[in-house]
Amino acid sequence: MSDGSAVPHALLRGLLGEVAAELGFLAPEWVRAAHEVPRHRFLPDRLWTGEDLETCDREAGPDAWLRAAYANAPAVVQINDGRGPEADEERWPSSSASAPDIVFRMLRMLDVEQGHKVLEIGTGTGWNAGLLAHVAGPGNVTSVEIDPALASEAGERLREAGLTVDVVVGDGAEGHAGNAPYDRLEATCSVRSVPRPWLRQMKPGGVVLTPWDSAWFCYGLLRMTVDGIGNASGRFSPHSAFMVMPEHRTDMGIYRDVVRDEHQPEESATPLSPWKVAGDDVDAQFALGLRLRDVWRTWHQDPDVEGVETRLWVATTDATSWAAVDRDGKSDDRFTVWQYGPRRLWAEVEAAYDWWTAHGRPGPERFGLTVTALEETPWLDDPGQPVSGTG
Repeated sequence: MSDGSAVPHALLRGLLGEVAAELGFLAPEWVRAAHEVPRHRFLPDRLWTGEDLETCDREAGPDAWLRAAYANAPAVVQINDGRGPEADEERWPSSSASAPDIVFRMLRMLDVEQGHKVLEIGTGTGWNAGLLAHVAGPGNVTSVEIDPALASEAGERLREAGLTVDVVVGDGAEGHAGNAPYDRLEATCSVRSVPRPWLRQMKPGGVVLTPWDSAWFCYGLLRMTVDGIGNASGRFSPHSAFMVMPEHRTDMGIYRDVVRDEHQPEESATPLSPWKVAGDDVDAQFALGLRLRDVWRTWHQDPDVEGVETRLWVATTDATSWAAVDRDGKSDDRFTVWQYGPRRLWAEVEAAYDWWTAHGRPGPERFGLTVTALEETPWLDDPGQPVSGTG
């Protein structure tokens, strides 16, 4: 197998068939773009694939590399912000080519037309920028990338493909005022708050589409319409998760940054299972993330604590309050709670969960967000029903 025209074309047909089945329909303009802007030409020679981020090298295994290029799955192109990693350091993705189904889902949601001026936040490999440029037209796409090396490589690939995209090295949260105003803005990284420069750089009626993150749970897409004076409003949809914009990451450790030997927590008990709020229910987790904007959580399996099988930690992002919920492995209807700090976080989690269940266990599609220069207000069903919270 090689990267000659015949084999990638066959792989691409298979990929587009999977994407069309997932989305229900793939518009002809994006099918044409996929053929004219082949994904494999925008990927580096080394990828990391699978949950364990195993190395997939083009020279050592060209067949496996090409299959990875046309798999309907993310292709990680950078780990650990381009460092190492060291032999004993955990690998984590810092830049990737998103799974094609979410790429084309977002492009459909963005509703790009020929002649639209588009701002992309997060160039990555350059493939998404190339697809945008194929539809919007030459010179109409600006892409901002914080990593100079990634920006340089993506710019070169776009030029080799004959695509005219203005690739800018900079902080994506600041947008790029030089080419404003824009008709469309698409972020390829998750944010916890909508950067206000994005809204100021949009035309009235322009669309902003961004993956969403909260300290609790990274999930959802937010599509907003801008009014032209710096305000915007729109709804969430229940799709995928992206890497978080660097300045929006929570880089905290419970024992490193939060819990101290001198802390004297209060003990209580709860019937609320921690798995109901931090398990597999994405709807519950998304709702809690909107209610508890400054609260994050992490699991601790087999902690070195007598009689504790599993522990869920929750803490504020300013590290002033925390709670731990323990399961002893014997009871699933009573859990021990430890709380410390000025806020009783588990009580807040219980209240948020009760609110969610009382409102019919809504999924992300029932929530929205209104943004002004001064505040962000999440809401349920319509802007007249704000979601109150403590964070």
